[in-house]
Amino acid sequence: MAIKTAIVGYGYSAKTFHIPFLINSEYFELVAIKSSKPDEVNKELPGVQVYTEVNELLKSSDAELVIITAPSQYHYELATSCLQAKKHVVIEKPMVSEIAQGQSLVKLAEQQGVICSVYHNRRWDGDFLTVKKLISSGKLGAVRYVESHYDRFRPLVRDRWREQPGPGTGIWFDLGSHLLDQALCLFGLPQAITARCIPLRDNSTTTDFFHVLLHYPQLEMVLHGSPYSAAPNIRFQIQGTKGSFIKLGLDPQEEQLKAGVKPLESPGVMNSKWGKDNIEQYGVLYTEEQQEVITTEDGCYQNYYQAIADAILKGHDVPVTAQEGLDVIKLLALAVLSSDQGKTLSVDDFFK
Repeated sequence: MAIKTAIVGYGYSAKTFHIPFLINSEYFELVAIKSSKPDEVNKELPGVQVYTEVNELLKSSDAELVIITAPSQYHYELATSCLQAKKHVVIEKPMVSEIAQGQSLVKLAEQQGVICSVYHNRRWDGDFLTVKKLISSGKLGAVRYVESHYDRFRPLVRDRWREQPGPGTGIWFDLGSHLLDQALCLFGLPQAITARCIPLRDNSTTTDFFHVLLHYPQLEMVLHGSPYSAAPNIRFQIQGTKGSFIKLGLDPQEEQLKAGVKPLESPGVMNSKWGKDNIEQYGVLYTEEQQEVITTEDGCYQNYYQAIADAILKGHDVPVTAQEGLDVIKLLALAVLSSDQGKTLSVDDFFK
């Protein structure tokens, strides 16, 4: 019953966020990789067939699912080829670079009767799961103001495709897509957006700073990303009619994956340390009566791929649909337009 799976691209994303979950799951069999470095793949993943061209992979491999981890400017072309070949597809975020491309993929997946999903893995961040649970509990009352940060200390421009001019580059598309997806999960579409998305660092040629306001009825949400945050970072700040919640630090799963830590210690046995937050970074709920430390929920990126397996094998709901990925792309584009025009823009008008 294992789903025969191929990956397009063999860089940081593939090695860090996808392969560890595929090779440690009984539901997937990694059979093919498209890479310009076949020797590297053969050394690290012996037995996996390597292709230098996507069309050859689609023609010659028996992959049922293709995961696209190439730079975002190639997502549309690659996903189109895979969907036309009637393969299920997972696309790294951001889904595409342009709205029309996303609309095309949504329609094509429906026509072909296959799954097209976007890898918005940070729905399974422990801090976000904690916020969802806390809001649902009612302890904050009616939520009126939210800050969601993805700040880092990277004052120097690096030689990476994400930091070069081009479609879908810059940290608004890279990191902002995560924050937007989480915002949509919590509160749905806003009524309007006011955005500032700019290059702030010396010699920067693409967006490396964003401050985006999402306007809801009786709720304001700020999405913020800065490359100059050397102090302990606020991840979430939430203010409601009954109290406030502040959470510091980032989910640990990426760092664990980079360090080679796996969610499973052995087949079927979870790693007891996987996805667990540092105690000193637990959030605090403040009310008039007391302060309460809130234990962070365990992060669980592996649940995304479990849900993908269930969708393909059992017909369950797709964990992140192509339409949800497209909604994020629309809001990314609308924020850039708001920033360029220096004014608040209606979401309803843009989504018609």
